[in-house]
Amino acid sequence: MYSCFLKRAIDFIIAFCVLAVIWPVLLLIIIFLHFANKGAGVFFTQNRPGKNAQIFKAIKFKTMTDERDTEGNLLPDDVRLTKVGKIVRSLSIDELPQLFNVLKGDMALVGPRPLLPKYLPLYSPEQYRRHEVRPGITGWAQVNGRNSITWKKKFELDVWYVDHISFWLDMKILFLTVKKVFIREGINMEGAVTTEPFNGHN
Repeated sequence: MYSCFLKRAIDFIIAFCVLAVIWPVLLLIIIFLHFANKGAGVFFTQNRPGKNAQIFKAIKFKTMTDERDTEGNLLPDDVRLTKVGKIVRSLSIDELPQLFNVLKGDMALVGPRPLLPKYLPLYSPEQYRRHEVRPGITGWAQVNGRNSITWKKKFELDVWYVDHISFWLDMKILFLTVKKVFIREGINMEGAVTTEPFNGHN
């Protein structure tokens, strides 16, 4: 009952109310990123697989410039990541535009994080089950290690969530997400700016 009907309605109401309250903050972030990103734009969209692996465009705040070397290749992530971008990432603010994806129905507030479409052929049948529900802005894996745990463990946690989805579990995950954002825990793997790519064997 909850996963089929109530979850979507609750997600829409919460996302709408949060956007109505925080829009001044979002406007300030947009202004700061506009100057920090040196003309590279404030938002970026990326194809991600949603429920039943249907592709949608996820929207995020852009935290890097588009600076390139003399041969036209993008500079490494740690070079292009701006000071403002580091703050936005550390507070998980870069995910806030995905509230619009929640309004559209592409995403939920809580669910397995949507990954890259190129990973779809690499999942085992059990790992692929993470696509049985809408992907989320936050999820069970995010409050149990996020980028500091292995891909294998992340997928185990994602599938566990799919099998145990409930209103109270979602509330627990949202509470723990807010807590972890404030203590800035599990943002990146040690020594890395972004998560290591999934190669099908992690």
